[in-house]
Amino acid sequence: MIPLKKAIVVGATGGTGASITGELVRRGIPTVAFGRSREKLEQFKASLGNPDHLTIATGDAFRPHDVALAAEGADVLFHCANVPYNEMASKLIPLGESVMEAADRLGLKVVAIDGIYPYGRRQTDRVTEEHPKQPHTKKGKVRLAYEKMLFDERWSRAKVMIVRLPDYYGPTANEASYLGSTLEAIAAGKMAFFIGNMRVPREFVYLPDAAFMIAELACRDDAYGQNWNIPGGGLISGREIVRIARQASGVTKPVIPLGRGGLSLLGMAVPVMKEVVEMLYLTEEPVVLSREKYERLIGPIRATPFEEGISATIHALQRKKRLSF
Repeated sequence: MIPLKKAIVVGATGGTGASITGELVRRGIPTVAFGRSREKLEQFKASLGNPDHLTIATGDAFRPHDVALAAEGADVLFHCANVPYNEMASKLIPLGESVMEAADRLGLKVVAIDGIYPYGRRQTDRVTEEHPKQPHTKKGKVRLAYEKMLFDERWSRAKVMIVRLPDYYGPTANEASYLGSTLEAIAAGKMAFFIGNMRVPREFVYLPDAAFMIAELACRDDAYGQNWNIPGGGLISGREIVRIARQASGVTKPVIPLGRGGLSLLGMAVPVMKEVVEMLYLTEEPVVLSREKYERLIGPIRATPFEEGISATIHALQRKKRLSF
C-alpha cells in the first residue's frame, strides 16, 4: 500500500463525495473538499468537527483550471461529482473530460465513482468486473461512453480507476440515490415514495462501507487502470427496508411504491422522475456485484448489517433535521 499524501474530492458535498471525504479525514489524510457552494462546504466541514487537515475550495468542475488550481499538491483525485438524470446525455462526459484534463495536467491518480448501468441486463448470478457491457438503456450507453472516455489514451499522465457501486444508502445519501429520499421522508415522519418493486430483494451498499473500500483501493498503485466492484452487504427487499426504517424512526406513515405509471405521472411535475422509468428493470431483475476480485486482491469487504446501517441512517437524518432548526 502507498499512503496518500494529499487528496482532493470533487463533488465533496454529494452523497458519495461526503462519505469519502469523511473517510479520508478519519484516516488523517490532508484533503481538499471541492464544490460550487462555499456555504455548503463550510457546513460540511463543520459537521466533521472542522478538522485542520480538511480545506475547502470552491469552483466549477466543468472548468479544468478551477479543478487544477484546487488540486495542486494532491496525488489522488476522487471524482464524485455527478449530473442530474435528465442532463446525463449532454453533461456527463464534458464533466468527466474537464476533471480528467485537470488530472492529466498535474499527473494525478483518479478514482472515478460510477454505477452499474453499463452492464445492462445481468447475464450471470454475480456480475464480475469482466461481465459483458451491453447496455440497452440510454443512460447505460452514456455511462459506457463515459468509461471509454476515462480510459482514453489521450490522458497520458493521469492514472484512473473506476469503482462501481450498486444502489446505496447512508447518512450522506441524497436524491441522487433511489433510497435517499425515501429514508429522509421516513426519518422526518412523512409519507414516502419507494422507487420500483418493493418485493424483489436487491443489493444496496452502505456508504460508509463503500468509502472505506474505495479508500483502500486508492492506496494501491496496481489498482489503477481497472474497474472495481464495490459490493453491498447482501440483498434486501424494499418491504424489509421500510420495516427497519419505520422501527428506527418510531413513526409509521405510508410508503407508496412507484412503478412506471406513477413515475410517468410524477414526471409531469418533476421531469427527472420520467428519466427513472427506463432504469426500473434493475428493481425487477437486480444486478448483484461479485466480491471475488476485491476479496482476492484487496481483502474482506466491509459489510454493515442492514438493520444496523438503516437504523444509523435514520437516526443521523433525524439529528441533522433537529440541528437545522
